[in-house]
Amino acid sequence: MADDRQAGAAAHGEAVIRVLVVDDQILIRAGVAALLRAAPGMTVVGEAADGAEAIALAAEHRPDVILMDIRMPGLSGIAATERILEHAADPAPRVLVLTTFDLDEYVYAALRAGAAGFLLKDAGPQRLLAAIAAVAGGDTLFAPTVTRRLVEAFSRRPEAAPGPEQPAPAALDALTGRELEVLRLTGRGLSNVEIAAELVISEATVKTHLNRAMTKLGLCSRAQAVVVAYESGLVTPGAGR
Repeated sequence: MADDRQAGAAAHGEAVIRVLVVDDQILIRAGVAALLRAAPGMTVVGEAADGAEAIALAAEHRPDVILMDIRMPGLSGIAATERILEHAADPAPRVLVLTTFDLDEYVYAALRAGAAGFLLKDAGPQRLLAAIAAVAGGDTLFAPTVTRRLVEAFSRRPEAAPGPEQPAPAALDALTGRELEVLRLTGRGLSNVEIAAELVISEATVKTHLNRAMTKLGLCSRAQAVVVAYESGLVTPGAGR
């Protein structure tokens, strides 16, 4: 039945989202995979029980979206996300992190690694399907203010500092004044529409400046841009919007 639905979607010219499911708990992994196989417009290209297997399957199948558990024995979901995105061919897969708590240091690390967003494991089936469709389409799963809340919580810690995968403050010198301003407002939690209104420019221009800034800084997600804005000192925790 699932194959018939996927074949029907393909026959009508609808894009089929190819998903890799990564979770060390077999019941959760099998349940999520079964849900996706039954959903129209989605297909499961593989199931991985740990980070190392996820890297291998991602390279082999080049999925559109990876549902990535964070806490797994051996190679963690964070390390796997870093390696997958570092070596992925363009377009890189969108990594959607599955977690138990929304304010979790592991989630913060995953955002720094380039994950497109996160989803709580107790989310319902429709929420999961909508989340996959959203990130596959290039969106972030959560509002910028949620990212900001998470980043603020962990960037306040004394040990928080730019990691090897994040640019040091000096790297911001490569940005133009407008790109820097768009990055700052992104870090403050404003949406593209709000940034456009703030700077009196079009939303398309905001997207262009943000994309150029992210390219110069080697970033692959809006969440990473928010992290960089805080960790570089461009935005100060608690400064408000």
